[in-house]
Amino acid sequence: MEENELIDKLRKEIIQQLNLEDVKPEDIDPDSALFGEGLGLDSIDALEIIVLLEKNYGIKIEDPKQGKTIFASIRILAKYILANQKAQ
Repeated sequence: MEENELIDKLRKEIIQQLNLEDVKPEDIDPDSALFGEGLGLDSIDALEIIVLLEKNYGIKIEDPKQGKTIFASIRILAKYILANQKAQ
């Protein structure tokens, strides 16, 4: 899967997983922060994204410090998935 294709897929999956009813995929800038100023997600949302990564991509995030880096933006998350995804 190509990075831009994965970014589009992740946008849709995150909206669905987090029940972001007022957000459209194109509203999520792939380079904006997911937490804090950007999309404004919180620690509960982070847990939901971790579940999504495990379920959809076979990726486990063992170190919480690593999660902070991986969840910096949709683009960084997509790059991480492409580099670490296990065959499904």
